[in-house]
Amino acid sequence: MTALIAGLVVAFFLPGWLAPVQLGLGLAVALMVVDIVLLYAGGGGVFGRRVMGDKLANGSDNDIALYLENLYRFPIRTETIDEIPHQFQRRDVLFRAAIKPGETSIISYRLRPTKRGEYEFGAMNVYAASPLGLVRRRFRFDESRVVPVYPSFLQMRQYELLAIHNRLTEVGVKRIRRVGQSMEFEQIRPYVAGDDPRNINWKATARRATTPEAADSLVVNHYQDERAQQVYCLIDKGRVMRMPFEGLSLLDYAINATLVVSNIALIKHDKAGLMTFSHQPGAMVAADRRSGHLRKLLEVLYRQKTKYLETDYERLYVSVRSHIRQRSLLILFTNFETLYGMQRQLPYLRRMAKDHLLLVVFFENTELRSYLDGPTETTQDVYNQTVAEKFAQEKRQIVRELNRYGIHALLTAPQNLTVNTINKYLEFKARGLI
Repeated sequence: MTALIAGLVVAFFLPGWLAPVQLGLGLAVALMVVDIVLLYAGGGGVFGRRVMGDKLANGSDNDIALYLENLYRFPIRTETIDEIPHQFQRRDVLFRAAIKPGETSIISYRLRPTKRGEYEFGAMNVYAASPLGLVRRRFRFDESRVVPVYPSFLQMRQYELLAIHNRLTEVGVKRIRRVGQSMEFEQIRPYVAGDDPRNINWKATARRATTPEAADSLVVNHYQDERAQQVYCLIDKGRVMRMPFEGLSLLDYAINATLVVSNIALIKHDKAGLMTFSHQPGAMVAADRRSGHLRKLLEVLYRQKTKYLETDYERLYVSVRSHIRQRSLLILFTNFETLYGMQRQLPYLRRMAKDHLLLVVFFENTELRSYLDGPTETTQDVYNQTVAEKFAQEKRQIVRELNRYGIHALLTAPQNLTVNTINKYLEFKARGLI
């Protein structure tokens, strides 16, 4: 069409071109009419729908599928614009497809939310063109819906499946050698190659030797991990947890890790509990392992938000002493940027560590680390790296200071938080500390 318009302009100066241009223009108009009839009066059309879950997982890639069915008797080319929630700030949700008559095309893409809450999806807009390609017909499908974004249950399910099949090493969880005998007796069973000879039950073996068929067989005591231990995740909601890394706040990293660790604890037959805090006590879920308890934890975690005030560790200690009477593993998710900031809270941490097994988890500044690993080309770069190294060294000093008072500490990058916390939990189980 653009060429015909340009031809008309040329024909104004060259009259000999006028007739061919008029013929071409008439042919184009006729084809356009045919195209309109095909798309609007042919009795066909396009059917489309969006398929997704009832909720999205925060910080994870969520699969979205668009189904397009060609109801025309001829192949079509489509352009689909999906109206996704404004929180994603994406402008690349236009998808092109070629669909044969009577067939269905599936368009798949992923969305990664970085904030919990409600996300509103709009309509699906499909623009269909016939093989002529002169006209496009719009089909609008009202797929509007509000979808909640929960803590990353997709990550939780991934770890759950790996734990059930003893494949956690695939995601970085270490195989930890068991130390000591912090296990409960389960049953007596026949000895098989590889069993620890120290577990042979000589008395039971002697009793079995009275029968001829069992005279040469040994039996061993079979143990299982101690069960019903309490594991509480304490989540700091103060202003120090508002810092973002890769789009997610430290609070959201802690919430996602809490959900996974709680599920692993339940799989290990321990009891999982939750406590949030800031300048005042927050949500409290008593440790339990009954059916539906994980769902309760998920709903409570979904509603948590960071505060803008300083965290009150004295109130945290009072809450722990009031609500957690049995010795438990306390996994405290917080963030200390300076040694002085940690030392202000050290008296309360020491009091909690006196009654419980306390693990303080705080975060390495990954952006600072990438800056430290970068090249130094100017004097300013050297100066900046020296200052950055001072901050990194102070983080490591915090770990040593906590260990000096018998408090376990874990300094981790946010993206490695879940794996490293699970490793610590399994280490404590193997060493019989809980």
